[in-house]
Amino acid sequence: MAAVARILARRIVLLVPLMLGIVLFVFLVMRFSDNDPASAYYQGANPTQEQLHEFRERNGLLDPLPVRYLAFVGDLLRGDMGFSVLNRQPVVEQITTALPLTMQLTFLGLGIAVVLALLLGVTAAIWRDRLPDQIIRVVSLVGVAAPGFWLALLMIQYLAVDAGWFPTGGYINPGDSLTGWLKTMTLPALALSLPVAAQLIRVVRTAVVEELDKDYVRTAIGSGLPPVVVVGRNVLRNALINPLTVLGLRVGYLLGGAVVIETIFSLPGMGKLMIDAVKNGDPAVVQGVVLTTAFGFVIVNLVIDVLYLLVNPRLRGA
Repeated sequence: MAAVARILARRIVLLVPLMLGIVLFVFLVMRFSDNDPASAYYQGANPTQEQLHEFRERNGLLDPLPVRYLAFVGDLLRGDMGFSVLNRQPVVEQITTALPLTMQLTFLGLGIAVVLALLLGVTAAIWRDRLPDQIIRVVSLVGVAAPGFWLALLMIQYLAVDAGWFPTGGYINPGDSLTGWLKTMTLPALALSLPVAAQLIRVVRTAVVEELDKDYVRTAIGSGLPPVVVVGRNVLRNALINPLTVLGLRVGYLLGGAVVIETIFSLPGMGKLMIDAVKNGDPAVVQGVVLTTAFGFVIVNLVIDVLYLLVNPRLRGA
C-alpha cells in the first residue's frame, strides 16, 4: 500500500499542471468565442454603447488577457465560477443543482456497462468459437455501431410510447419515489451504457481468452480446482488490466454522451444546463459546465489508475 500511496501522490502532483492547462484552454476558447457577456446581460433591452462599456469595465472584461486569466484562476481557487448573466445566479449554485443528476446517470450507466461487459465477455470467452460466443460477438458489433442517441429514440418509441413501460422523459428525485426514479433513469442509462458495454465486451473477451490459454490455468484445473474458482479468483484478476484501461478512456464518452441523452429525455442535468446556456448566450455557465466535466473526467481517470495499480502488482513493484 505504501507503493500505491507514493504513486498516487505523484499522479496528484502531475494533475496540477494538467488542470491549469485545461483551465487555460477553456479560458482562451471562451474569450475568443462570439459570445459577449455584456450583450447577453442586456439581452432584449437595447443597451447603449456606454452601458455595454460600463458593464465590461466593471467586470474586468477590458483588462489584458494575462490579468483576466490570473483573476479567473484565483476565482476558481475560491470556488467562484462567476455569475450567470441571464438569471443573475452564481454558476456554482446552478452546477450544484444539476451535477447530482448527471452523476447519477453517468455512474448508473457505468455500472450497467461493467456488469454487461463482465457477464457477456466472460461467457463469450468460455464458449469461444461456439454458438454463445458468435451470438455475443454479433450483439457487441451492433452495439458498437449503434450511436447512443439512436438507441435512445428507439427505446422511447418502443418501450415508452408503444409498450408504456417507462416514461418518455422527465425526472423524479429518488427521495420522493425510488420506483419513479428507476423508471425515469432506466432508459437514459441504457442508452448511455450500451455502446460502452459493447466495446468492453470485446476487450473482456479477448483478455479472458488470453488468460485461459496460459499454463497456470490448465495446471490449476488439472490439480482439481473447479473451473469457476479458477476463472473467478485468478483469470478475472489478471484479465481486468486491459479492460480497466479502456474503461478509463470511455468515461469521457459517458460524460459527453450524458449531454445528448439528458437533452433527449428532458433531464435537468449538466447537459441541459449547458445546451440552454449555449442557446441563450450565457458564457459563464458554459465555461463552468465544461470545466466541471473536464475535472470530473480527470478525477475518474485517477480513480481508474488506482484500481489499475491494485489489480496489477507488477506496476506497483516498478
